[in-house]
Amino acid sequence: MFFLYIAAAVVLVYILFILPTQWLKTERVCYPIGIQKRILQISDLHTDRLRVSAMRIGEAIEDAKPDYIFLTGDFTYRANYLPRTNYYFKVIAGYGIPVYAVLGNHDYDLPKLSQLLGLFKANGIRVLRNESLSLPDFELVGIDDFGTGHSKVNRAFKGAGYKKPVVVMTHDPNVIPGITQSYDYLMAGHLHGKQLNVPFFFVFKPKGPLPAKGIYKGLHQGENGPFYISKGIGQAGFNARFMVRSEITIHDL
Repeated sequence: MFFLYIAAAVVLVYILFILPTQWLKTERVCYPIGIQKRILQISDLHTDRLRVSAMRIGEAIEDAKPDYIFLTGDFTYRANYLPRTNYYFKVIAGYGIPVYAVLGNHDYDLPKLSQLLGLFKANGIRVLRNESLSLPDFELVGIDDFGTGHSKVNRAFKGAGYKKPVVVMTHDPNVIPGITQSYDYLMAGHLHGKQLNVPFFFVFKPKGPLPAKGIYKGLHQGENGPFYISKGIGQAGFNARFMVRSEITIHDL
């Protein structure tokens, strides 16, 4: 009987804490801004804490058929996981879909950030570090990570004209209160949808002004435009999720 209790406890722990890290959910957001493009957002890969296979991500890309793929930061902080990160990059970039990325706080913990930047370049992924890019249907603004002090909002928006809709990608949504420029849509990650959905989580683990106000996932309306916070696909710290599934997001804009 004792062993049955142990087995039941193991199964329960798996269902509650491990399965949500493997059971990938595709969230769909329809927020027309006039560009009629589909963007697939993949946030917080954390390849050192990732249980979703590259094959599963590839299937999601094939199913979504996006026009663009945005990677919103936190790839790995451990140099020995760069080969695994590169494998995921190869899969994501292998569909011939334009891929753009911004960096997250964990990426800046790498001993040599240049190694990660080299992987982006080798796979044809454009990294935006406080800069904008004019695409055929919209202006893309990439703001570097806020939490590590690398975000330069004015510099990021400097090259963006306003003749086309402005789409922003960043890692940490806590940069949003400091954005004075208007935009049509913004995507972020970082907060993992709590990762462990328990009461007062952000009291015991402060993550900035937005989660302190209860803003840590999903679609919200800011003073200068709408923004979406992804729950992310990987984990940080304790490699588990509770009542929060891993997510990739389809944005129909």
